[in-house]
Amino acid sequence: MKLQVTVGGKTYEVEVEVLEEDESPRQPQYGSYQPAPATSHPMPVSNAHEGQHENEGKFCLSPVTGLVIRVQVEPGQAVEASDPIMVLEAMKMETNVTAPHAGVVKKVHVAQGDSVKVNQVLVEFE
Repeated sequence: MKLQVTVGGKTYEVEVEVLEEDESPRQPQYGSYQPAPATSHPMPVSNAHEGQHENEGKFCLSPVTGLVIRVQVEPGQAVEASDPIMVLEAMKMETNVTAPHAGVVKKVHVAQGDSVKVNQVLVEFE
C-alpha cells in the first residue's frame, strides 16, 4: 500500500505493508467515571484514618500532598474547633486546614515552605 506523507512542508511517498488485517474495527475501551464526593473548604482534618496514630484526637493530619504556604498557629496557642491552623497548596489550589476540635497546640511539626504528604502529622495537640 502506498501513501503520501507530508512532513515539514515536504511530501513523501511511502510504501506501507499491512502485517495483520483485523476484520473488525477496534472499539475504544472506556472506564466508568465516578466523580469524587464534593467537599467544602475549609477542610477540617480529623480522625479520617482510624488506627493511623495512637491518640488520634491529638493530631491534625494533612488532607493533601502539597506545600505549606502559611502556618497560623504556634505551640501554646489555644484553638477552637474549625479555627484555621494552616494553608496548604496542592496543584495550584489552596486548602485551608482547620482544627478538628478545641484544644491547645503542643507542637507544630511543619514550617512554611515544607512539603507534606497525605496523612502526615501537621500539628499535635495537648
